[in-house]
Amino acid sequence: MRVTFGVKTTPMHVDYADILRVWQEADTIPEIEDAWLWDHFLPLAGPKNGPIYEGWTLLSALAAQTSRLRLGLLVTSNRIRQPAVLGKMASTLDVISQGRLVLGIGVGGTHQPSGSGGIAGDNPAIAEYDAYGLTLVPPAEGIARLAETVTILKRMWTEDVFDFEGRHYSLSGTRNEPKPVQKPGPPVLIGGWGNRTLRLVAEHADIWNIPGPPHNSVEYLADRARVLDAHCADLGRDPREITRSVQTIVSFDDTPGAVATVLDLIEAGFGHVVLSLRPTYPKAAAHRLADEIIAPVRARLA
Repeated sequence: MRVTFGVKTTPMHVDYADILRVWQEADTIPEIEDAWLWDHFLPLAGPKNGPIYEGWTLLSALAAQTSRLRLGLLVTSNRIRQPAVLGKMASTLDVISQGRLVLGIGVGGTHQPSGSGGIAGDNPAIAEYDAYGLTLVPPAEGIARLAETVTILKRMWTEDVFDFEGRHYSLSGTRNEPKPVQKPGPPVLIGGWGNRTLRLVAEHADIWNIPGPPHNSVEYLADRARVLDAHCADLGRDPREITRSVQTIVSFDDTPGAVATVLDLIEAGFGHVVLSLRPTYPKAAAHRLADEIIAPVRARLA
C-alpha cells in the first residue's frame, strides 16, 4: 500500500499570513502531497471571538499562490451551499489550481429529532448555524441531500446541460462552463463515520476520510473500515478503489508519539494520513512535519 501525507491548517485563531506561510513551504516539500482547510464559521475551540476564515474563499487564495499541492476542505458542509453553486465554485477552483482540487464534502450540521435521546447542548453546530441563519436537518435527510448533491456535482462536471428533479433539490437547464480541468472531475472525498454515510462512500466516493486520534481511537477506525468493506461487498464494489484517508492532530512536543500513532493508522489500513497542525504554527512547520514525523514513519516502513 502506497502511503501519502497531507497537512491541515485549521483556519482559526491564526493569521492568514501564517496559513499562507505553511502552505507555500509545504508546496516545496515532495513528501507532503496535499493541504487542507475546514468549513466552519465560528471557532470550535478557544475564545469564541477569535478569528476564523471562510474555507472556500481562503482555499481559492491559497490555490492561486501554490503550484503543486493537491488541496481541499476536510470537509465542505453540504448544509451551507446549494449543490449547483458548489459545483460552479469547485469547477472554478479546479481551473484556478490547474487541476489540483479534491472535492471534500460531508453531511454538515444535523440534529436528532425530538424524543430520540439526543442532547442539544452536545451539538456544536447549533450555535454556528443559528449565528449564520443556517438550518439543521435530521441525519437521514442530511444523507439524502448529500447523495443528491454528489449526483448534481458529477453531472455538472460532465454534461453540457441537464435537468434534475430530486426529493430535496430541483434544477432546470443547468449549464456549467468551464468544466474542471480534471476529467471526469475532481476526486470526491466523503467524510464521516456513520453507517449511512459509509454506504454513501461505497456508492459514490473516490476517497473516504475520518477523524483519527485524539477524536477517534484506532480501534474505532478499524471497526468503521470493516463497515465500509461490508457496504462495498453488498454493492459489488472493490473496496480497494476507495482511498482510506485519516486526519490526526499532531504536536511537536511529542513527535515520537505522533510517529507511533501514524504507524498504527497505517497498520489499520489507512493509506493517506493528514497531519493536522494546532494553531499557532511554528517556524518551518511543514519542514518539521517532513523531517520529524514523515521521514521516521517511512524509515520504519522500509
